Parts: sequence; structure tokens; C-alpha cells
Amino acid sequence: MYLPKSFQETRSDVLHALIRDYPFATIVMHGDNGLAANHVPLELVGDASLHGHVARGNELSKADGAQVLVIFHGADGYVSPNWYPSKHETGREVPTWNYAVVHAHGRLRVVEDHTWLRGLLERLTDRHEASQPKPWHVGDAPEDHIEKMLRLIVGIDIAIERIEGKFKLSQNHPDANRAGVLRGLAERDGRRDAELAALMQQAEERRHG
Repeated sequence: MYLPKSFQETRSDVLHALIRDYPFATIVMHGDNGLAANHVPLELVGDASLHGHVARGNELSKADGAQVLVIFHGADGYVSPNWYPSKHETGREVPTWNYAVVHAHGRLRVVEDHTWLRGLLERLTDRHEASQPKPWHVGDAPEDHIEKMLRLIVGIDIAIERIEGKFKLSQNHPDANRAGVLRGLAERDGRRDAELAALMQQAEERRHG
């Protein structure tokens, strides 16, 4: 990935936080028919593994030992040059896009172990059901149905060998322009604008803290 130094994020706690907040990942590998991309929610385990599951018909289920690239997409949004005070002074500004992404490189292992897979499903379900008024649990379904579903999937365990982050959050602009972007995001209040603004504010706090 193209990664200018000003946008490079290397702190593991920041990278891990984005993975946990945006767990729906794109897994890219080079398969028999060339590059292939699959989209899978993943769980970060410790700081060195990503766990998930796929259907047995998915090519990842037959990719034991494959090298993969896992992409996590954080908040993103269009940035208008009208938000920059410098634009109104000089006119020398152009539109851009702010975003945060994490790339994890590693080797995939296919997991057939029933206990491992059942535990993963229970953890994922409990996490994503937690905000529901009456959370659904794996044990709420008939046991024979759960066993049938388990036979249709396999687990995937990706050992992270290298991880990098790109947080393009207007760091290459002066303070006044960054403040203008925050105001613009608040006024627009579109999809993920509040999330993008929160990332920018966190970056500001780390910069000055």
C-alpha cells in the first residue's frame, strides 16, 4: 500500500482498536484462478491471530497454508476544499478523501476442530448480539440445527506476520485546516462522518498529548 510517512500508523493499540471496531474484513489471496477476495467478519485474538469461519464451498476452506492479506476498513469520508480556511485565502486547495485502514499479512490455517469452531461462533454471536434488547445465543437454537450448521462451515485462523496502518486524517494540513474539516464533518453529518471526526480528534489528542 502507498504509505506516506505522515499517514503511517504503527502503534499496535491503535491498529487493534480499528480491527475490533470494524471487524468485517476483506481477505485477499492468490488462488488457482488468480487473485481472489472474500469478505468475512473476524475476531482479533490476543495480538497475533485473526479467527473466523467460512462455508465449506468457499475457496478459503481449501487454502490451508496460504499467504493472505487481510484488509480492515475504518471510517472514511470526502473532504471538501471549502472546509479549509487556506482555500478561502489562496484558492490553492483541492478535494481529498480521509480514511483509516489496517492491513494484516499472514498465513491461513483451516480449522476443522468442532470445539474450536463452536467456541468461536458463541463468542462472535455474544459480541454482536450484546446491544440487542434480548440477545440471541447459539444455545437458543435447537441443538440438531446447530450441529447441522457446524458441518457446513470450517474455521480459519490467520497468524499475523506483519501489520500496518494508514490513517489519512489531514495530518499534512495546518491546524486551522484540520479544525475546518472537523467543522465540515459536523455540519454535513453524513454516513460515518461522526466516526471519521472522532478518529481525527483522537489523532489530534495523540499529537498534542
